[in-house]
Amino acid sequence: MLRSAEFWVAVSFVLFVALILWQKVPALVGTALDKRADAIQQELGEAKRLREEAQKVLADYKRRHLEAEQEAAGIIEQARREALSLTEETRKGLQETLARRTKLAEEKIARAEAQATAEVRSRAVDAALAAAESLVKSKLSGATAQGLIDRSIQDLSKQLN
Repeated sequence: MLRSAEFWVAVSFVLFVALILWQKVPALVGTALDKRADAIQQELGEAKRLREEAQKVLADYKRRHLEAEQEAAGIIEQARREALSLTEETRKGLQETLARRTKLAEEKIARAEAQATAEVRSRAVDAALAAAESLVKSKLSGATAQGLIDRSIQDLSKQLN
């Protein structure tokens, strides 16, 4: 029996198990496993907390994104309204300017017509006076001419007063 290999393997095994029990290896292994389980549990808790935090950040990002889109839509709508208002104001201003310039042009044309008419009348009067003077000089002479001039001066003074 002492020479048998199985015997020594059995003795070695028993001694090994006794040594392991004497050194409290199962308790150490259990403690190590418990510590590892606690560490894993903490890591799972941290992962859960990080996941919740990430979901909050994502929700906040989505909310901000939606708010930014709404604000951009509001800005676009405001710009559209301002552009329409500016277009309408410009159109009204252009119409007013056009009407004012048209009126000024019509008034200028009317003044030019009145001035031309007055000038034509003045030249007609000058021509008529020149013709009348020429006729009077050639046809009237002496006392008749003097009487006509005196009577014209009297009529003229009555018309001027």
